[in-house]
Amino acid sequence: MASPTREQCKIYSCSLLLILFFSGETLAARSARDRDRITSLPGQPLGKVNFSQYSGYVTVDKRTNRSLFYWLIESPLSGKTNLKPLVLWLNGGPGCSSVAYGASEEVGPFRVQPDGKTLTLSPYAWNKEANLLFLDSPAGVGFSYSNSSVDVEEIGDRRTARDAYVFLTRWFKKFPEYKNRPFYIAGESYAGHYIPELSLILDRLNKGVKNPTINFKGFLLGNPVIDNYLDNKGSFEYWFNHGLISDATYKALNKYCLNDSILFPKGECNGALFKAYSEFGDINPYDIYGPPFKYKGNDDCIVTYTINYMNRPQVQKALHANISGSIPHSWTACSEVVRSSWTDSPKSMLPIFKELIAAGVQIWVFSGDTDAILPLTSTRFSINALNLSTITEWYPWYDSEKVGGWSQVYNGLTYVTIRGAGHEVPLTRPRQALLLFQQFLRNQPMPQITITD
Repeated sequence: MASPTREQCKIYSCSLLLILFFSGETLAARSARDRDRITSLPGQPLGKVNFSQYSGYVTVDKRTNRSLFYWLIESPLSGKTNLKPLVLWLNGGPGCSSVAYGASEEVGPFRVQPDGKTLTLSPYAWNKEANLLFLDSPAGVGFSYSNSSVDVEEIGDRRTARDAYVFLTRWFKKFPEYKNRPFYIAGESYAGHYIPELSLILDRLNKGVKNPTINFKGFLLGNPVIDNYLDNKGSFEYWFNHGLISDATYKALNKYCLNDSILFPKGECNGALFKAYSEFGDINPYDIYGPPFKYKGNDDCIVTYTINYMNRPQVQKALHANISGSIPHSWTACSEVVRSSWTDSPKSMLPIFKELIAAGVQIWVFSGDTDAILPLTSTRFSINALNLSTITEWYPWYDSEKVGGWSQVYNGLTYVTIRGAGHEVPLTRPRQALLLFQQFLRNQPMPQITITD
């Protein structure tokens, strides 16, 4: 809309024209946002959904039509307002969908039932505390796509971070009501790369900016990939100390694998890892005390239900996903094409952690202590390598007078373990994960109580 002319002001109220002129961006944003509104999802509980949802695409590269799919699940209204923070959730892989895992089996409000058609509500959904924005990233993951095969076959950390930033800048134009609101990022696993890399972009661009549009405050990161050497060292120690591998295999892993890529091990390291996995036996390494894979453990079942649900045409229509058949294959929870095509993966995120800590970014890291894929020993080695001073020494924290895990507060970082939780902490310990999230948003330590004889 052009600025009102003198002739227009003679015919119409100039004040009205100026209001329309300056609200033009807001009206356009509202129209784009309303097109993405989810009226209802197939199979959702009738009369029990008291929050708004939006989903759709944001194009991050017009040349190849590289487009990222998002699903925004807002908090229920408190009165007539919703002023709660915005949290972006990212799953890792690389190549795994945040819709499949974060939204559908971890922190989102809906759970797909065994029929693959109906939904129930989780009592521990994180949208009780914040507005949740789930992003399928990079292109080729979940419902995100590109018209160029090169975009999917040549992908890595750098472009993933850049695309996520472009996505956010354009998404905030579509949802201007979230501008300047406290913004956090949360996720797990290979998001240990995604989240610090995106956080660094946001923090650097916000330096010296008053009231930044993307008001980035900090991140919450679970069972993360942080440093190849320390992740490997900690994993092998965890396997050995939990009796999963032999002495000989432990020695071989430390001899051949410490400096290998955590994504693509080669040569003699491959052989040592194969031997280790065979010695594991039929357990679920993502949750070593949970049901084994062959008996369809909880996480394996849920993702199967989700795959069936997300491949239903009426579900994709409701989500405004796979428009005009833009995805030339069935929806999958993880993309092997994306994972096998990964081109760049820095060996360590520790330098980024150090810069973000120095900048005062709020950082919380947590570990489920029954995860053998990225165990707490790996994460503790990485945190120790930061050489941070301690504010609060290691202590047990409590939930309903029971030990929920342990925590240590450092100068610049809070670390929390969750007792009995696997790789996907909110899946295996949903109540404790919600408590963790609440404390993170308040930036308050995990609760302590005094134990008496």
